[in-house]
Amino acid sequence: MIRVARLTGAALSEALPDMARLRIEVFRAYPYLYDGDAAYEERYLQVYRDSADAILVGAYEGDRLIGAATGAPMEDHAGDFGAAFAESGIALERIFYCAESVLLPSYRGQGIGHRFFDLREAQARELGREYAAFCSVVRPKDHQARPEGYQPLDAFWRKRGYAPLSGAIATFNWREIGAESESAHDLQVWMRAL
Repeated sequence: MIRVARLTGAALSEALPDMARLRIEVFRAYPYLYDGDAAYEERYLQVYRDSADAILVGAYEGDRLIGAATGAPMEDHAGDFGAAFAESGIALERIFYCAESVLLPSYRGQGIGHRFFDLREAQARELGREYAAFCSVVRPKDHQARPEGYQPLDAFWRKRGYAPLSGAIATFNWREIGAESESAHDLQVWMRAL
């Protein structure tokens, strides 16, 4: 039986090391190809410790975190993603950022991803936010690392009411598998009204 819990404050902070482990494991796969390490994760996840309105939705099998999703007010991520919204005419203070969702492959297809969105969107509404947004990695369809039969999550996101925000491309740096240093990656912003 999988238990899905909404974590904030101290409980969120306590879950971040397990979240880091999941990010490193899950994001290693295509399309991220992320070669993560604990030091990077510590820096990256600090925003959730610092934000009083951040949320971590954890999926647990017993005491083991098998999936998690994070979210926070968009202005908490302004340095990384704010520029992508510059042409939208929407103030960052109206947007809740649904950041990463990571779930071990054997637990997918059981509705956990929907719960991740349900609880983050509920947090957004409680904060009076009018929009929810997230970013997806942009990769060419003929990318050499794309596995045969790979299906992007676009249909799932559209079913949830999200659509790409025209012209809203964020850039974020991480080290890919086999690379010696970080490189820039384009991410498409998806958004929906709440």
